[in-house]
Amino acid sequence: MSFLPKPRLHHPELPTNELGFTRRDYEGAISTLCAGCGHDSISAAIIRACYELSLPPHRIAKLSGIGCSSKTPTYFLGASHGFNSVHGRMPSVLTGANLANRDLIYLGVSGDGDSASIGLGQFAHALRRGVNMVYIVENNGVYGLTKGQFSATSDKGARSKKGVANTDAAIDLVGMALQLGATFVARSFSGDKTQLVPLIKAALQHEGAAFIDCISPCVQFNNHVGSTKSFDYVREHNEAVNRLDFITGRDEITADYAPGEVEIVSQHDGSLLALRKLHTDYDPHDRGSAINYLQERSAAGEIVTGLLYVDPDPQELHAHLNTTAAPLNTLGEAELCPGSAALAALNAALR
Repeated sequence: MSFLPKPRLHHPELPTNELGFTRRDYEGAISTLCAGCGHDSISAAIIRACYELSLPPHRIAKLSGIGCSSKTPTYFLGASHGFNSVHGRMPSVLTGANLANRDLIYLGVSGDGDSASIGLGQFAHALRRGVNMVYIVENNGVYGLTKGQFSATSDKGARSKKGVANTDAAIDLVGMALQLGATFVARSFSGDKTQLVPLIKAALQHEGAAFIDCISPCVQFNNHVGSTKSFDYVREHNEAVNRLDFITGRDEITADYAPGEVEIVSQHDGSLLALRKLHTDYDPHDRGSAINYLQERSAAGEIVTGLLYVDPDPQELHAHLNTTAAPLNTLGEAELCPGSAALAALNAALR
């Protein structure tokens, strides 16, 4: 399949970020997805988040698997590193890349079929190991490339475009991420950039496994009456637990919110995440309460969105393994092969 690049010409006075890049510098090829696809809105949110954070595009590695969602990295960050893996295997490829070069920012983009079906085991192990990455699932509840069959995240009782009801229980990836130990867990909606962009910005600055489940309606096969992942259904049943703003450490600390309780969550790099709670009894630092709240609101037919859990003191895979601060791909033979004496000592320790 060929992709049309966007025209290189643009207005000479486009706004630039601190690195001198315009928003266009974070874009990719022209999308070939269906017009109105929620995945394109997520791509736009990623572009905006990276532009506003002034991230160098060449320091970002984007990885994906197979599916409509996994096509989207072609449409953003065209100057970044990219790898399109086989179906469901994006997390293990990303883990290997992260271990080899810890200096890059890792962004994994997947779908509900890629992560909740064939890749469910890969999804689980990447999160429980604390791989330093942003893991975004573009969740539409159907297999769009194969004409709209129910996926593993489709809600029980939801109806297909032909009126067939789903009889299987849904896999809740957010609930799994909380149980598996992800240190940043959120859910959002492709039609709500006000919420999604700050979430992506905060996830990119989080040191550890950051997971965002983004409901992204399929306009072709899952945007009808009876679907629980259509634009109308999500808007009518959205239960936002907080409203967010992301504040970098170098900027003046401000928050443009209506009067209410505001909580500032510090990130490891000094940046700040401002939460205005909509529910006074919701605590984004309590993993157990977050799991219970999800179940309670799901039983009430509501889709909980927002920052559901964040660990203020996260640790990632390199810290667990106590790896060298220098990226492994920069080490020479002397560091990687310490000699027969070291190997003999290691073998002796295992006896």
